[in-house]
Amino acid sequence: MTAVATGLRESKKQETRQLISDHATRLFVENGFEETTIAEIAAASRVAKKTVTNYFPRKEDLAFDRQEEFVEGLARTVAGRREGESALGALRRAFQAGAERQDPVLGFAGERFTRMITESPTLTARLRDLHERREEALFRVLAAEVGAVEGDLGPRAVAAQLGSTGRVLFQRIMELTLDGQPDDRIGAIIADDARQVFDLLERALGDYAVK
Repeated sequence: MTAVATGLRESKKQETRQLISDHATRLFVENGFEETTIAEIAAASRVAKKTVTNYFPRKEDLAFDRQEEFVEGLARTVAGRREGESALGALRRAFQAGAERQDPVLGFAGERFTRMITESPTLTARLRDLHERREEALFRVLAAEVGAVEGDLGPRAVAAQLGSTGRVLFQRIMELTLDGQPDDRIGAIIADDARQVFDLLERALGDYAVK
């Protein structure tokens, strides 16, 4: 297969994946996550049920279609931090940039989508799992970056603090969204909240894992 053919094939797969995701999101928001079936998503997307599950093995994956980016985000930010920058500094900078562009990965998902998540026991449980996986990914990177030996709890403790900070800010964005605040207003509020939280952590972690 030529490079052009391979590229076209991958492009088609991405288009199909996005199509399924878009229809699933629409149906979840309109009818509720628990009430929507894979068969209904397949019919709306004009594909077979097997095609849906090939792209999204679990129904929750259709709602959280950027979960890989979410889970690996903190770890990638720390791994790619600037020379002379600490892990905390890199995460602060990345969060500020994400808040300015109202990044959905931070929680800027709109009122209807956010309510759909909070009203679904399955999705709220899945979101907790994603936060835990994100913290674990951050721990692995921190342990490697500081050269931690087996049994050293430092990187895990730091990952827990930094991960919980992301969780708290994510929850804050969801609460403000459900309260009917527009994204611009949420961005301004969360920027102040983040500044306060990161300033508190600076005292303890400002010089941890400096590159």
